[in-house]
Amino acid sequence: MSFHRFKTRRSKFGGSFRLLRLFWQDRRGMGAVEFAILVPLLLVLYLSAFELTMALSVSKRTTVSAGAIADMVARQSTVTKSYLATSADLLGALFVPYKTTGYSIKLTGITLDSNAKATVAWSWAQDGSRPYTVGNTVTMPSGLAVASSFFVHAEVTVPHELVTYLPGLAGSTTTTISISDDYYYRQRQNDSITCSDC
Repeated sequence: MSFHRFKTRRSKFGGSFRLLRLFWQDRRGMGAVEFAILVPLLLVLYLSAFELTMALSVSKRTTVSAGAIADMVARQSTVTKSYLATSADLLGALFVPYKTTGYSIKLTGITLDSNAKATVAWSWAQDGSRPYTVGNTVTMPSGLAVASSFFVHAEVTVPHELVTYLPGLAGSTTTTISISDDYYYRQRQNDSITCSDC
């Protein structure tokens, strides 16, 4: 009786092992399984690379724009609000074919006294406001604090819309990121740059 039970159990296990062996050795449908596993991964890699390339392009244009705007102002001896407003045209030209809707430009004239103390001489934003109070102390980047000098500080921020953003996968509704950069340029003419109506 016990021998019969052992034999029955052995035949059950033997059938299971046989089915597993057949399943393991069966190669039918292997291409479909590999396709189902690899395609989502490759698709995510492709979309991520595309999104990263677009963001890097916008970042590079933001950097170039900040430098070009600061350089444009630093070449003047005196500026006005209407002249500073032309920086938006320069930004738009450098960003073609990308949109610049919602951008932010801030320009600040910074004067350094004989002790290399930096203060705001004037400031301007693209909406016509004054982002920084005249006379406020400014912390200059290391190595730029030169006594008795004048600098133009340009800050550019551009919103970048994520093209292939999938909010369902990321668990968030954010589809826009802000890319910003800034530049300091020393004045090219005279000892300072004045803004008559800033």
